Amino acid sequence: MNVGKTLFAQVMEYVPWKTFGRIIDRHGGDAGVRTLDCADLFRVMAFSQLTWRESLRDIESCLSANQGKLFHMGLNGVPARSTLSDALNQRDWRIYHELAMRLIRRARDLYAKEPTGLGFDATIYALDSTTIDLCLSLFNWAPFRSTKAAVKMHTLLDLRGAIPAFIHISDGRMGDVNILDILPVEAGAFYVMDRGYLDFGRLFKLHQTGAFFVTRAKRGMNAQRMYSTKTNRSTGVICDQAIRLNGFYVSKDYPEHLRRIRFKDPESGKTLMFLTNNTTLPPLTIAALYKSRWQVELFFKWIKQHLRIKRFLGTTENAVKTQIWCAVSTYVLIAIVKKELHLNASLYTLLQILSVSVFEKTLISCALQPDTAGISADEQTYPKTSCCGKKGCPLYNSGRII
Repeated sequence: MNVGKTLFAQVMEYVPWKTFGRIIDRHGGDAGVRTLDCADLFRVMAFSQLTWRESLRDIESCLSANQGKLFHMGLNGVPARSTLSDALNQRDWRIYHELAMRLIRRARDLYAKEPTGLGFDATIYALDSTTIDLCLSLFNWAPFRSTKAAVKMHTLLDLRGAIPAFIHISDGRMGDVNILDILPVEAGAFYVMDRGYLDFGRLFKLHQTGAFFVTRAKRGMNAQRMYSTKTNRSTGVICDQAIRLNGFYVSKDYPEHLRRIRFKDPESGKTLMFLTNNTTLPPLTIAALYKSRWQVELFFKWIKQHLRIKRFLGTTENAVKTQIWCAVSTYVLIAIVKKELHLNASLYTLLQILSVSVFEKTLISCALQPDTAGISADEQTYPKTSCCGKKGCPLYNSGRII
């Protein structure tokens, strides 16, 4: 890779630009566009995410201060605030949704062999949603309550690498359980969710596709025990039962047996009751599966803290969704860079380094290593301890690059 490129340009090389161009053409995204096309808008939004810009004026000022370096970013000039605002409102958000899904597929392939830590190789998904509060007078297209607006991010998180496999953005009034109607289901995979998704009719459809679910039972659930499996109560498992749902309608919604596990958490002392359609895994593994659901909560907390999705650069639905999908694309892009370059640093560390060095002309593989972040490009290419950098040096002639 050319060390003369800025770090931002090197990160952008991991974007599948040819595929992105076909997506743009399919939606006619650049039809009639004279300045700041769809690709340039993504570069600007990715820049704002990586450098923590929080307003249109902030983006314009920062780019103006580094105007001589914009060519190396792939930009022809500094976009005016009005131009950027118009682009957010007019460029179809579905373009950036498709780009994000393309990056997600690539990231999931890279992280496919990551261990789950649960002792089996099945794919495990955690399903949940997070609410982003908005002002009702400005975002009246996203009603939530009588005095508040909001958007919801319904997220299906692949626990291998914490990569979101599916995201649906809705207004705040959409119930969590409704996402099960449009959720892509993979046979043999485990879907871990909380009690908000307990709808037996929808869960039975998921069961019929060959997938497994793990959730918690609600209080007062009307069910009849069919038989029990012997358990060791010293492990915290109180009972492991096969049950049949009572009630005329609910028994028609889920006509087959369910597995009910009552477990006492040794850490909190709380007694939890799990429901699943898997009959083979040990009860402690089912409890560990549900505990792993917390990773989706950590994912929401992480992106709200480290990506710009709580303050929006536009008030229209298109602008909000464009900014969210560009944020998701940036998150997944950094995860791809981390895996492709075999970096040990966390995503948080990588974002911190990039936030202050996007204009540096340094090898990305060296710059994103915390112990070499302050070393110049020449020293990273030919360290003094191993090569003098002269053509007569045998290490130079051998082409060794650290």
